[in-house]
Amino acid sequence: MDSDPGSPLIGIVGPCGSGKSTLIRGLEQNGYRCRHIAQEHSYVKQMWQIITKPDVLIFLECSFENSTSRRKLNWTPADHEEQLRRLAHAHEHADLIINTDTLDESGVLAQALAYLKNRI
Repeated sequence: MDSDPGSPLIGIVGPCGSGKSTLIRGLEQNGYRCRHIAQEHSYVKQMWQIITKPDVLIFLECSFENSTSRRKLNWTPADHEEQLRRLAHAHEHADLIINTDTLDESGVLAQALAYLKNRI
């Protein structure tokens, strides 16, 4: 299913390893127009608003343990905390927050699709 360029833009944000790319792939396969927001790498707290201007912002939460094991990252807990600090503004303004620690790909996608179905 192709997404309509005039359809609402869904922004996906979260720390590394939270499942952003996987969720975007699933949403796009369901016809949604999505944008990966690499806010976790920016010092500009409103970057997600300035550059992307999403109609809906989905925040994916993920623990330090899961983030580092999924992406095989050589991080310290302080590195993860820094990403969360950089993401705090987006977290505060998210329309939907999904904790991906205990969900598989289909569970995360199902939550997002259910929300979007009722929202859009």
